[in-house]
Amino acid sequence: MYNTKQIPKRFGTRPPPESYQLHDSYNVAPGQMLPVIIQTDHGRSIEIMQWGLVPSWAKDPHIGYRMINARAENVFEKPAWRSPARRHRCLVPASGFYEWRERPGGGAKQPFYIFPKGEEMLAFAGIYDTWHDDADDERWTYAIITTAPNDKLKTIHDRMPVILHPSDWATWLDPALQESGPLMELLKPYDDGSLELYEVSTDVNAVTNNDSYLVYPLHPV
Repeated sequence: MYNTKQIPKRFGTRPPPESYQLHDSYNVAPGQMLPVIIQTDHGRSIEIMQWGLVPSWAKDPHIGYRMINARAENVFEKPAWRSPARRHRCLVPASGFYEWRERPGGGAKQPFYIFPKGEEMLAFAGIYDTWHDDADDERWTYAIITTAPNDKLKTIHDRMPVILHPSDWATWLDPALQESGPLMELLKPYDDGSLELYEVSTDVNAVTNNDSYLVYPLHPV
């Protein structure tokens, strides 16, 4: 979930071209075209990429639907991830995210909305790649890196996205840095006291639902 108006100011980028037609979203899904931040020779730039990384060497672009998340533990080792992790890193802006917890006895999982304390936006660690079809048309795609959950989130799920502190954004985006050591140090669970969460409506389970009520608490205090 993200608020597009906040992105340029929060991440120090120029406003994106009007042709990008960014819109606020409360329910993003794999395969969608979404904004990410990359480092260029002219500074940070907002680019629109498809969520679900398609390696440059892939024969079938549909592989991207199975590659929405990369595990921090092996992101510098797996063939699909290692080159982007060293050379093509990005920030994935979000105001918050959803995670689902299994219910006792089964049934539909309970969704939670998770968001940062005292911050309007956060940044997931991402990697991206470019793929060319037979006509040499280019497709930019990305994946979000995940890690073990912090204590607050482990009651909900066994993974969480890597959330980078603002002080680490420049390091993660630095194209000259290709050694895995200092980058791996950034791929850790987010501070326990820095996130809030609460239950939300199962309406978020349908990607066709995309309205602000999806992030409202299911049980208002």
